[in-house]
Amino acid sequence: MKKLSVYLATIFGIGYFPVAPGTAGTLFAALIYYILPASLFKTNYDNFIVVIFLTGLSLIGVVITSLAEKTLGHDDGKIIIDEFVGYFVTILFLPKSLLLAIYAFIFFRVFDIAKPQPIYKVQSLPKGWGIMVDDIVAGVFANICLQILIRIFPQIF
Repeated sequence: MKKLSVYLATIFGIGYFPVAPGTAGTLFAALIYYILPASLFKTNYDNFIVVIFLTGLSLIGVVITSLAEKTLGHDDGKIIIDEFVGYFVTILFLPKSLLLAIYAFIFFRVFDIAKPQPIYKVQSLPKGWGIMVDDIVAGVFANICLQILIRIFPQIF
């Protein structure tokens, strides 16, 4: 079970990327987002399906990361399932486009790396909760920024 949790927490080994594994995990999420059908992001109903999937993946992620920490260490950089979920929180309720995928990548990484409050605070939650929730909150912050940008400059997106 420990090996499986490490394999899943590192998203099939992507977390072992030698430089900036969190960025590699976010890039993987952006690529998955880009190849998914646009219909998954067209209506609130479609986004609701994505929300249910992300909620389930987040709860599973808490369990997986808690187990993976026993092998890799506390909040090890190789654990990147949280970046995957955080990126998808960033693009929720937004139209699908290549430019949006790029902006989402940048905004999410900035919030995930800088960790302004309350992101910094929630990472201290116990076990896998801190690992997952800080990236979810970073995704929410990035999403809010993109929601504002898309309303101010709709022609860009």
